[in-house]
Amino acid sequence: MVFVFTHDSIGLGEDGPTHQPIEHVAALRLIPNNSVWRPCDAVETMIAWLAAIERRDGPTCLILSRQNLPHVDREAQQLSDIRRGGYLLAEADGAAAVTLLATGSEVALAMSARAALAAHGVGARVVSMPSCSDFDAQDAAYRARVLPRGIPVLAIEAGVSRFWRVYTGFDGDVIGIDRFGESAPAAQVAEALGLTVAAVTERALALALGARS
Repeated sequence: MVFVFTHDSIGLGEDGPTHQPIEHVAALRLIPNNSVWRPCDAVETMIAWLAAIERRDGPTCLILSRQNLPHVDREAQQLSDIRRGGYLLAEADGAAAVTLLATGSEVALAMSARAALAAHGVGARVVSMPSCSDFDAQDAAYRARVLPRGIPVLAIEAGVSRFWRVYTGFDGDVIGIDRFGESAPAAQVAEALGLTVAAVTERALALALGARS
């Protein structure tokens, strides 16, 4: 059984808090045997649909965006790794000082922040995690390659933040939303709630520089 959700958190800015499901995605992920996919572009959406159609042992929820999201170019291995739930989408320029972990609409935000961090001389890896449950099912060696120890993790998702502590630990950080939204155009709501390239870059710099000290 496949359920399709098309209200992508604060992206429906003008409709206000009643149409901005801050808590719903995390709640769906906590349901046992429920597979939740939040893809970042058409490629991840295709893989998510295939996974949902082929699944025979439980329901799948697809969390789709109403916004236009940019396509991300991938190599063959990355295309294969999407099915594993989480994968390295972009390696750092030079030595990696921080990992930006994101899902759905926020992957594009992480990619832009990666470029901004490079201008500051800070190498950032970007990990896309469309399906946490599928990633958690991978072997320890694969999970360690995607989220290696010793590199702080900044998780970014337009939803409740506490869920992501399992991946960031207490040494990492989370940019999320722990309150209900506002009624305004989506870009204005995102700026008010700290989901901008500048905000992500600032938090990532603090995390990376703190790890160096």
